[in-house]
Amino acid sequence: MAALSGLLRSKLISWQQAGLFHSGFRLLAANKERLVKLRKKTGYSFINCKKALEKFNDDAEQAETWLHQQAQKEGWNKASKLQGRRTAEGLVGLLQEGNTAVMVEVNCETDFVARNVKFQHLIQQAALCTLRHCQSREQQQASYSKGFLSGDEILQMKIDESPLKDVLVLTIGKLGENMIMRRAAWVTVSSDMFIGSYTHGTLQGDLLSSSNVSSGKYGSLVVCRKADASSTSNITELGRRLGQHVVGMNPLSVGSLEDESAGDAETRMLAQPFLLEPSLTVGQYLQPHGVQVLDFVRFECGEEPESLETSQS
Repeated sequence: MAALSGLLRSKLISWQQAGLFHSGFRLLAANKERLVKLRKKTGYSFINCKKALEKFNDDAEQAETWLHQQAQKEGWNKASKLQGRRTAEGLVGLLQEGNTAVMVEVNCETDFVARNVKFQHLIQQAALCTLRHCQSREQQQASYSKGFLSGDEILQMKIDESPLKDVLVLTIGKLGENMIMRRAAWVTVSSDMFIGSYTHGTLQGDLLSSSNVSSGKYGSLVVCRKADASSTSNITELGRRLGQHVVGMNPLSVGSLEDESAGDAETRMLAQPFLLEPSLTVGQYLQPHGVQVLDFVRFECGEEPESLETSQS
């Protein structure tokens, strides 16, 4: 009888231990799920996410707030340490919406970081802020406007109530490279015009392809006027071709149809052999399309830009 009682007690202990084991297993699984969700939502390391959850007794909301605060603090420290390091790489981002188009250049130290989704997300945000800034300006009728912004001016803009300056610092903290907001350009046109756009040299593995922002090592915007509504059947393709020419041939001015393709005129766009049909000048190519080129902007990542005025018409 005593032996039977002991056996029952042993079974009971075993069952209790098994229950504790399964309860502990479920707890570990729940903790791991919270950790994975926090990691996926914030992009911070597993170690820091685990530390945050432990600090706030698995309260994900408080943990996320603390992570952002720490990242900003550490990002500013890292940004200060990295300041001055050469930033010759990066990307040009281009965003077009209706009669407005913008280009931004953001620089980093290596192509490896330029391929990173966090760096490219920074470019998206800078392009979107620049676009909204341009669209908020009072538009001129029957004309076009062109303007430039310095890196400091871009960094004063806000995205989701956060200054881009803070977003830049957080990205530096996460990726560990010096980065600078270099410059931006914007163009807005009236209804009888259109904007040709083109980017070239997109890095392999580029993740901006899923957004409205195109990117590359080069970018261009071309301001064009249509002779009439039926002057060309595919202005998007024509605009892309003109943008491709600007990137490839690097003209210094538009020029005129009277310019001959020789001497100094070789730097004038309309007198240059058209990149895609070298037997014709750009001016000759455009005539049957009923399109006139008025202006253009060209960015090359890492180049030394000329004077960056806040506005230019």
